Amino acid sequence: MEFETLRFELEGELGILTFNRPERANAVNSTMLEELNRFWEEMQRREDCRVLVLTGEGEKGFCSGLDLKEAADLGGGFLGDGVSGQNLWKGQRRFSGLIELMRSCPQPVIAAVNGAAMGAGFSFAMAADVRLAAPEAKFCASYINIGLGGADMGASYLLWRIVGWGRAADLLLTGRVVGAEEAHRMGLVNELCPREDLLPRAREIGRMMLEKSPLGLRLTKDALNAALNAISLADALRLEDRNQVLLMENMLIAGGMIPSSPPSAQRDGGGEE
Repeated sequence: MEFETLRFELEGELGILTFNRPERANAVNSTMLEELNRFWEEMQRREDCRVLVLTGEGEKGFCSGLDLKEAADLGGGFLGDGVSGQNLWKGQRRFSGLIELMRSCPQPVIAAVNGAAMGAGFSFAMAADVRLAAPEAKFCASYINIGLGGADMGASYLLWRIVGWGRAADLLLTGRVVGAEEAHRMGLVNELCPREDLLPRAREIGRMMLEKSPLGLRLTKDALNAALNAISLADALRLEDRNQVLLMENMLIAGGMIPSSPPSAQRDGGGEE
């Protein structure tokens, strides 16, 4: 895939997606918005990439959120089709739809947060499955700081499930900046890594995931997504049981311990009369 504002590299079955606007701290302009939608839509169908690492180019930021300079241009960019309620709604859905695409893609996503993750960048980090951060990383639900509501791009749904209700309310209502150390203490970040070790550690975790069976990895993310959507314990157990039986059956078939076709098909040769 060729992009103007992103860079995608495939290392075996491990994909590395890099926000690539370092001159603007990897802020999301209209081109990046469309390229991100194209990328995540493509990942729903790709089978050659089984795990993804998400990071930012340069030293300033992972993703600093909306490109406010372009957003202020009422004659182009995000508002090229004119200012109306309908066009604002369409633009908002292009942003928020990215979070749905990230969560529904079959690949586990590891965010390697190397700098500022602000606004949309914060939501991209939250939508990942695992978050690593360099000491220079900082996080901010900055939507409320630019006159919008503090809950945007899945923040009201994802954040409290990661850090708890009280901390989520604090971050969304104040729009304050959280450094890497505090983010780690509150559970927003899984691990802190020196900047030079951040991508190597993300690759290491990704390769650990790649050692697992493709179907097992996919069904595990499916189960996590289902539980994230607040199913009951009984529902979660039924889903996990179904997945495990399916995977055990596949392993037994692969090992030749059970036939790959039902006994009736074996008796009559599997053909039609």
